[in-house]
Amino acid sequence: MEAIGRLISFGKDPKLLLIIVRFSFGLNPEVTLRPVKKTAAPKNPRYLLVDVSNSYTKLALASPAKLLRVTKIATPKLGAKSLEKAIGSWKFETAVISSVVPKTAKALRKFLKRKNVLHVGPKLNLGVGIDYPKPASIGADRLANAASALELVGAPAVVVDFGTAVTFDIISPAKKYVGGVIAPGLQVMTEYLYQRTALLPRIDLSEPVAAVGKSTRDAMMAGAVFGYRGLVRQILQEIQREIGNSGKIKVVATGGYAELIAAKLPEIKKVYPHLTLEGLRIIGNLNASK
Repeated sequence: MEAIGRLISFGKDPKLLLIIVRFSFGLNPEVTLRPVKKTAAPKNPRYLLVDVSNSYTKLALASPAKLLRVTKIATPKLGAKSLEKAIGSWKFETAVISSVVPKTAKALRKFLKRKNVLHVGPKLNLGVGIDYPKPASIGADRLANAASALELVGAPAVVVDFGTAVTFDIISPAKKYVGGVIAPGLQVMTEYLYQRTALLPRIDLSEPVAAVGKSTRDAMMAGAVFGYRGLVRQILQEIQREIGNSGKIKVVATGGYAELIAAKLPEIKKVYPHLTLEGLRIIGNLNASK
């Protein structure tokens, strides 16, 4: 033991010290010191993308390059149990969340527990600049849409998102989010007519057979769809006028009634069903180390 003490005081070789200690206790003195392995970050991380809107919550499992699986839950039914049932088997390292329904936060926290979570907001790297008086007031879904549109079609661009409300989000030629427009959603308008009148029925929206309706339903359908296309077209014209000669805007759409309205609206160049989720994937890539 005296020899061990001298080695502790004067020796610099930890391997030699360990051999003598083992020998003094009658153990095999042969020792192999192995370097400690560091846990490397996954080379191909997976994301859980969560887009919480007023009606539905869309969920996607994604790699850095693409969406792998997509599902949805009615937002009023969103909870730890419904999440576990829908996506409990998905394996991911980071969750990227866009939510416009604050009361869902508790359920998401309970489900995600100790996972790395990115909440989309103006303080993250979005890949798109922000030129707006109060950046914190911009909806997370609108920031995700802007990030997605800039990567997919470039600038200047407008994203038309047909949800409970229809939103128009504008990316300037300088590649900055500069603001937008919010109008009542198509279904909200038709549902309001049904609820606030005695004789008008609830209708399922589809392409009208003619501009002049030969029944109450046909007349409502024509007013809703043709009228809504007029609303969208006029707003896009006003946006283009304000942008001026600095560039022809590229218009993309997403949301529940995007396909219906865009079908005969040539101003909208392409419909991306999962535009917001793609934006969350892009933001996840830009902030993966945070």
